[in-house]
Amino acid sequence: MTDLSNVTPTEMMTIAAARALSNDDVCFVGIGAPSAACNVARLTHAPGITLIYESGTIGTAPDVLPLSIGDGELCETAVTTVSVPEMFRYWLQGGRISVGFLGAAQLDRFGNINTTVIGDYRHPKVRLPGGGGAPEIATSCRQVFITMKQATRGMVEKIDFYTSFGHGEGGDHRKRLGIDTEGPTLLITDLALWKPDPDTKEFTVVSMHPGVTRERVQETCGWKVRFAERVEETPPPSKQELTALRELQARTERAHGKKGN
Repeated sequence: MTDLSNVTPTEMMTIAAARALSNDDVCFVGIGAPSAACNVARLTHAPGITLIYESGTIGTAPDVLPLSIGDGELCETAVTTVSVPEMFRYWLQGGRISVGFLGAAQLDRFGNINTTVIGDYRHPKVRLPGGGGAPEIATSCRQVFITMKQATRGMVEKIDFYTSFGHGEGGDHRKRLGIDTEGPTLLITDLALWKPDPDTKEFTVVSMHPGVTRERVQETCGWKVRFAERVEETPPPSKQELTALRELQARTERAHGKKGN
């Protein structure tokens, strides 16, 4: 049994996200938390997973986490590197990617993502990095996983800008727009696992991480939280999972520190 006393919420989130991936997945990886989760999966239970980054690197196996999609580590360890147009037209829009793994600055209950601006678009309080390839990932991958830390400023009743389309207004909104992929099927936070209701598509808590209460989940979420009829407890990290994550982070810190000198 792993000692949970020194496992951080971020570590729990990353490992829970990694577990959602399988050995057979072809995964379009976002930078940051999604990248950490995907590489932990590759280093533990899913060594055969194919990781694809937006810059065109296919089957990459980085020894450290990339700083951006343009990090040379991705190209150096990839099976092959293709042009960005080929990546999007042949791989993504061709339906060859099983999972798109995204982060979010703002998220609503239907899995719609904002990574563009906070506040009014023309006079924003904060201008965010933007969509990049995320809007296409959200509609073209067979399904989408989202990972983010819970906070009322991030999980909001109404996002300020629609960067990446989730389930829109809920229900069959995707289908009515002619989008035939599943959309967001899993939300992994530092407190819980959420899945969309089969009918309404509203994210519902299906599992809470060890030590987390319903009150804590609600107070860090900007909408009225729905809980599944039976809420499970997320299994704690194994020694293998925790070691893989921490060693990956340690290598990354050493490598990026050297780059900065």
